[in-house]
Amino acid sequence: MKNFIQLEDYQAAYTVTGTGKPLILLHGFFGDAWTLNNLVEELKSEFQCFNLELLGFGDSAKPKINYLISDQVVFLQSFIEALALEDYYLVGYSYGAWVASAYAIAAGRGDFSSTLNSIALLAPTGIRDDSFTGRYDHLKPLLWETPIVDWAIAALRPMMAIAGQKDYFETIVQARNAMMSQPAAAAFLKSRLRPEDAVDTVEQELHHVQCLSLVLAAGNDKHIPFWHCETYQEKISNAQLFKIENADHDFVQTHSTEIAHILRTNFKQSAPAQTMMQRD
Repeated sequence: MKNFIQLEDYQAAYTVTGTGKPLILLHGFFGDAWTLNNLVEELKSEFQCFNLELLGFGDSAKPKINYLISDQVVFLQSFIEALALEDYYLVGYSYGAWVASAYAIAAGRGDFSSTLNSIALLAPTGIRDDSFTGRYDHLKPLLWETPIVDWAIAALRPMMAIAGQKDYFETIVQARNAMMSQPAAAAFLKSRLRPEDAVDTVEQELHHVQCLSLVLAAGNDKHIPFWHCETYQEKISNAQLFKIENADHDFVQTHSTEIAHILRTNFKQSAPAQTMMQRD
């Protein structure tokens, strides 16, 4: 069951499961509170798991803003303060890992008071990579806010079925629905279609991260190059890199047991003395 809490500026939707130290999970692009549910099932006996729907996703507020990563960091900190969470762990997947790393950077700089214990970055985005330019050009028509796009998609259904492309067609439909229902995803793509638009990637700021950081890569990830994960590991002083072989980008569903084991083992070794505290 989803819970709702009114923050200073926006409403946040989330689920909470389990007992133990608080562990906040941040979903990926086009995700929601259920994206990391397999992982929650593995961890709920030892952690109180908060699955937060980020700003512009799921049932959290959908304001008309540009949805910069910094907006998500402020939203996350407001959520943590509203629930008075202390000595918490932060786990981010893909886009959520980008938010988690940016949050740890801000905490490390002392931008706000924090008792962040450790972070885990699962298949993290957030590293500038100009090879991504043009990769998502085919999605541009799905961003158009006109029913003509929906009519065109509907007209394609019988032709793609005949061509044996039913699964691909369903992917198009799901992407269109996500673009229309998740303004954060649409705004993100609209504002990052050129290399010079990558203004909030984190590779130059990772040295500010002070807490224990786990970086998990999927060995067969077709979306996030392994060198992105290596960059996180190299630029965060207290980072460990783990590679799960024979796993694709969806490894949070397919390899949740292995991921949970890595998190559980290393988070337990994170002593309270490592917890980062900045006080005003």
